[in-house]
This record gives sequence, C-alpha cells and structure tokens, in this order.
Amino acid sequence: MHSQPVGRRSRPTRRALLGTIAGVAVAGVAGGYAWDHRGQSSDDGGTGADGTGTGSNTGKQTFERLSAPARTVVRGSDGGTLATFTDGARTAVLTGPARTFSERRTTEAKVTTDAWVRLLPHTWQQGMEKSAWFPTWFGKTLGATSPDVFAVAFQYSSAGAADKHNADDVRYAGTAHFGPRNSKVANPLDFAYYDEQSDFYDYLGVPWDFPDGTRVQPEQARYGCVDCSGFQRLVWGYRMGIPVHNTNTKGVGLPRRAFAIAAYGPGRVVIPHTGTKQATDLSILQPGDLVFFAIIKDRPDFIDHVGIYMGLDDNGRHRFYSSRSAANGPTMGDLSGHALLDGTDFYARGFRSARRL
Repeated sequence: MHSQPVGRRSRPTRRALLGTIAGVAVAGVAGGYAWDHRGQSSDDGGTGADGTGTGSNTGKQTFERLSAPARTVVRGSDGGTLATFTDGARTAVLTGPARTFSERRTTEAKVTTDAWVRLLPHTWQQGMEKSAWFPTWFGKTLGATSPDVFAVAFQYSSAGAADKHNADDVRYAGTAHFGPRNSKVANPLDFAYYDEQSDFYDYLGVPWDFPDGTRVQPEQARYGCVDCSGFQRLVWGYRMGIPVHNTNTKGVGLPRRAFAIAAYGPGRVVIPHTGTKQATDLSILQPGDLVFFAIIKDRPDFIDHVGIYMGLDDNGRHRFYSSRSAANGPTMGDLSGHALLDGTDFYARGFRSARRL
C-alpha cells in the first residue's frame, strides 16, 4: 500500500518545497569524486579507479590529465586515485569508505564499492582545480559520508525504505513504486503490469511549476510512484539539484523520457547510441553514469529505459539500479530480467548507450 499523501490541505509551493529540502540536496551536492572505472576489483570488493585502487588523502595531491574521455584525476601521496572529474560533466566520484548495497527480495548479488557519487557545483573543465572555490570544496568533500547519489537513490528502494518528510510534512523519500496497476495486463512479470508515466511530482503528490511556465498537477493514483525516467528526475533533479524541464526536446537540464535524456540530457555521452547494436565496451563506465536500454521488442533502436550504473557486483558483473515494473519500483535486482549490462540477458542485450551527467 502506498503511504497517503501529506500536506494536501494547504499544498506547499514548489519554492517552499525547494527551501525545505535544501538541507538534503546540499548534503548530496557537497561531494565531488568523478571516477574512472576500469572494470577491476580491489581485495575488499570495491572498484578500482584508473587501475590504481584507493589512494591516501593525506600528504601531497597531484592532478593528472587523461583522455577518452578528457578528465582530471586526483592522485594521493601514494599514487592512488582520490577523485576523477570529467570535462563537460558535473558528476564526480570520490574514493571513500566502502559500502555494500543489496536487495535480498530480488537478488543475491551485492555491490560493495568505495565510490561516492556526488555533483560538482559547476560543470568541470580543464584547470578548474585552480579555481578559488575548489580547495575548500574538495577538502570538505573528500571522505565525507553525507548522502551521495547512491544513498539517495536507495532511499526509494521498492524493497522497503523509511519515509522521510520535510518541514511542510511532504514525504520526499520512502518506498517508491513504479505506477498504478494496469488492469489490461494479467502477468505480474510483464513490463506493463504496472503503468508507467509517473513523474517525480506524482511521487511527491504536489503540483510543480516548470521553468517554461507550465504547471502540472500530480495524479492521486500515482502518488508514491515513479517510472524509470521519473526516478532519475526525482534523484538527480529534485534531490541533487540538476534542473528538469517538462518536454522531450532540448532544454536546460533533464527532459522527461529516457530517450530524451539519452539524446538531450546534460553532461556528456560516454557510450554513443549506434542503433540496434548492444554496447559491450564497458571499460569507460564509472559509477553514477546513466545507462540506457532499448527494451521494446519491435523497436530495438528506441531507448525506453534508463538506470544508474553501480559498478561491479560480488560476481564481477556490471550492475545497474532503476525503477522497473516487475519489481514495482527502484531495484538492483533480477526479477523479470537481470540488472546487468554484460552478458546475454534481457537488459544486457538491450543496453545501447551511457551518459555522464
């Protein structure tokens, strides 16, 4: 059962919502470690960055430029990677304490990682480490354990997540579902068993004013629900602060649907969409990258699903996290298709492209 909408007798405005959620959003943005994943595992089950593993954050730090994609890597005094910042992207991954993510309801796999996915206050460009704001920001961010993108995303787990309310008593986090029941579909493992089209404001149960002047109203039946792209807009937009708009065309920030985010979203493409071919070179991916899939049988070139790349699981497989119908919400699990990018399973065969926000 969904939680009942809160704060409906006097709906808070979008401005009020942003004001009361600011403490949470700033905590997520406070970090900035953009990471270069090479598909290697460290002994503790974490992922290695640029083939060097976790570095020491004490002593002298050095900044190295690498290419494909163009990026700045911060090395510790022992040469290990502390952070990676990709040109044209705000996503940053910092090395920090190892964490383990799991979801026993739908998979036995676990992801243990020392990557903390954060957002930079500015889009990264070469030489930005010399900016006046960077030393203070990086000093406070490196090693911080405030909620990052992964922690925020799991605050909506369909396997169960505690409700969180802001000062206006609006539930901004807690167990999310994919959408209302689709009465036209009988098989619970069918991808349409729960209806899509639920956006972040449906989950919140509040009206939303977009920058173009449009105002949208949430649907009562969709309260507490987000489809795959709505989930990304909830995490990256509402919680982390990336702008969102209400179209599937070019604009500032995240558009509405998965195909539009893949084509027009902010940041930079790290795996281009080449049509019907499965993307198989995964070495360029870093935790936090958005990964896109063509999952409609008769349209193998059309992007219709999006998730967040998590890194390697304990079986050495490339795992992602997304809101899915069969699991009825955000999941890293394997119900009705393994949440994997490599191999020959359903989602792996449909994997087409990736973008670093």
